Amino acid sequence: MPDVAADRRVRRTRAAIQRALLTLMAEKGYEAVTATDIIERADIGRSTFYTHFSDKQHVLYDSLDDLGDFLRDQRPGHDGVLGFGLALFEHVDEQRDLVRVLLGRRGGHVVQDRVAHLLAELVREDLAPLAAAAPDVPLDLVVTGVVGTYLALLRTWADSGTTWTPAEMDDAARRLLAPGLAALLAPVTA
Repeated sequence: MPDVAADRRVRRTRAAIQRALLTLMAEKGYEAVTATDIIERADIGRSTFYTHFSDKQHVLYDSLDDLGDFLRDQRPGHDGVLGFGLALFEHVDEQRDLVRVLLGRRGGHVVQDRVAHLLAELVREDLAPLAAAAPDVPLDLVVTGVVGTYLALLRTWADSGTTWTPAEMDDAARRLLAPGLAALLAPVTA
């Protein structure tokens, strides 16, 4: 029988470490944060940190993987392709200050590359079945374009202070992307 209390402790410890990294990134940027900084901010022992994570990059990747899992879980309630979009914009709306850090200079290339990788996985999962019907269109190219659009919208929305709601941002993303996706991925008839 699993030890429920131990599982909760593990989840709480991991969450405290993740929060510590994100808070420190907001203060001084990803590159400047050390494992020691995270350990001190999370108020845990060094061995506890290394029991859960190998380094700060592992903490970052784990945090973003959790976000990816959350966004995947949101798909069934939304129609069609890019069903994760509304949940993504809702999350960003709740975490605008953090998103500014992650996607800005303080996030650094490691962070930005991992965010782009996460979005690419989500987009690829959504588009792969459609792309099979249009084999002359390289899926990687389509994914790159869609991810670039999402990243540009996220950065602009987080930085601009616009009052657009997550639903309005999702609608804008879909309206920007839908015509191109339909044209690129529609079966070619001769």
